[in-house]
Amino acid sequence: MGYRLPPLPALRAFEAAARHLSFKRAAEELFVTPAAVSLQIKALEAYVGAPLFRRLPRALELSEHGRAMLPRVREGLDCLAAAVELVRDRPEGLLTIHAPPSFAQRWLVPRLSRFNRLHPDVELSLASDVCNIDGLGRGAESLLTDPREAGSAVAVRFGLGDYPGFCRDLLLAPGYVVVCSPELLVRTGPLAASADWGRQVFIHDESIPDEAMRPSWAEWFRLAGFVNVDVSRGPRFSSAVLVLEAAMGGQGLALALWPLVEADVRSGRLVMPFATMLPSRYVYSLVVPEALVERTLVKNFRAWLLAEAEVPSLPVRHEEPLSGGAA
Repeated sequence: MGYRLPPLPALRAFEAAARHLSFKRAAEELFVTPAAVSLQIKALEAYVGAPLFRRLPRALELSEHGRAMLPRVREGLDCLAAAVELVRDRPEGLLTIHAPPSFAQRWLVPRLSRFNRLHPDVELSLASDVCNIDGLGRGAESLLTDPREAGSAVAVRFGLGDYPGFCRDLLLAPGYVVVCSPELLVRTGPLAASADWGRQVFIHDESIPDEAMRPSWAEWFRLAGFVNVDVSRGPRFSSAVLVLEAAMGGQGLALALWPLVEADVRSGRLVMPFATMLPSRYVYSLVVPEALVERTLVKNFRAWLLAEAEVPSLPVRHEEPLSGGAA
């Protein structure tokens, strides 16, 4: 059966421009100029006989024809990539892991030595990037894993868990706890009543791009049973790693995901004066391109990571009487 198809570069340019809604960003991804992308799109529009984009003064939108065409084009490119991956000569011992910075530093890296002991022939490459946190403009299309990438690649994603076209396993559904340095509570005193909070500084975590999905001090106080506490003051950080560094440095109280601070609390670098835990709207998921799921390397890492995530981990509040009955 013969196929009448437009040139592959034109289809790749269309898919990239549709994903980014930008000729400039598509050009950066494809290592060409924006003008080259524009020419490819015009050639494809001439081939199909219909406009695929609406070119607005300051924006780019898919046309009705473009929206109808995009899913099938994306599916076709993925199928082509998967077919090539089945036979391509590649380094079978290389595994790339993409993960959010705080998860990589606080949870994953301390455990990787156990995977290395089980699979000493595997070469690991860890890429830490905030693009693995869901948010405004950061949907499944921004995942850093791609079946066209060299070697094998998986991602740990912090978000809502909706990643069509990828195999997804739930790793952790964490909650936020209040943590601070032991010296801070010695300096400012106990937290037994709402009035005691007036002496405290609240560190705000803005690492999640979507404000509605961030941990909220106001929500935590409602859950803990405190009223009339001013939670607006305090420094704001765009990185959860910086939030924890500030907390350990005695700069204030922080809301932190328990799995990321468990080791620090158990070692005494941080204390958790309340047992109240605020559920997170986001979860950690292991996300794997469907074309890579059956690779032995990926299957071994997937099985190991899921087993690590199943280890029970319960918060232990500070043993000293630092708080009243609101915990």
